[in-house]
Amino acid sequence: MLILSDMSDTATTSATAKLHLTKVQATGNDFLLVLDPDGLRPLRRETVAALCDRRLGIGADGMIRAVRSASIPEGACLAASAEWFMDYVNADGSVAEMCGNGVRAFVRYLVHRELVSGRLAVGTRAGVRWVERVRGGFRIDMGPWRITGRTMVRADGISERRGLAINLGNPHVVVPVSGEELAALRLAQAPALDPPAPEGANVEFVVTECTEGMGRVRMRVSERGVGETLSCGTGSVAAALAAREWAGGVPNVWEVRIPGGVVEVEMTGGEKEQVTLAGPAEVVFDGEFTFHHP
Repeated sequence: MLILSDMSDTATTSATAKLHLTKVQATGNDFLLVLDPDGLRPLRRETVAALCDRRLGIGADGMIRAVRSASIPEGACLAASAEWFMDYVNADGSVAEMCGNGVRAFVRYLVHRELVSGRLAVGTRAGVRWVERVRGGFRIDMGPWRITGRTMVRADGISERRGLAINLGNPHVVVPVSGEELAALRLAQAPALDPPAPEGANVEFVVTECTEGMGRVRMRVSERGVGETLSCGTGSVAAALAAREWAGGVPNVWEVRIPGGVVEVEMTGGEKEQVTLAGPAEVVFDGEFTFHHP
């Protein structure tokens, strides 16, 4: 039996709560999604942590509430551009600003529930992200990004080295490693950062290769609030941007291979550069679940 708090603001002693959940995976990054269009059932930290627990709950890297932007304080200023807001929370219940794989999973869910079609604006805590369907999945306009500095990284299985800090609405540190080091990494514990990131950071360990017109990245990632995951969308973009920086500014198309699959990152547009992320997202299951809480 899974014991957790009701998602509503009020809980009844010894009551039973029913919740309709859909699980969606995007290159192995998996999410539990719930529909709350009017913003009446905010996600509670302890509820999310219990549901996302892979041994004692259902299991997921995070949970997403689909709520209309006008119905949530964080989305009110975005409502004119984006009807729907992605209220995303990590597996430990901590709030995240942005998740590239989560955006694809979110749009796949809205399509699955027959709530949207065509090109779509999605509200996130990092701003509006545009999404369109493409062959094999969805392409996201990842919005603005910036290099924020260099950070020393310590992780189990490799020597200390310097990583490139990149912000895509959420913070990342990208660390170059060899193929042997990538395989030797042990990410049961989160990598240590110096200087520390005040809000934490996702850390990507990457092996890069450049050929004419195309770059390739192999990557493993430790996500804040989750641990090692099979994939990270914003992390894949950060890895491609870092790899291009190290390669002298080219190429502008990168294939990023993570344990959960393959995504494509493309940079276009010159001074006001646009960065997009394309990859699959699929519904795993959909159903109504009954939870008991004291």
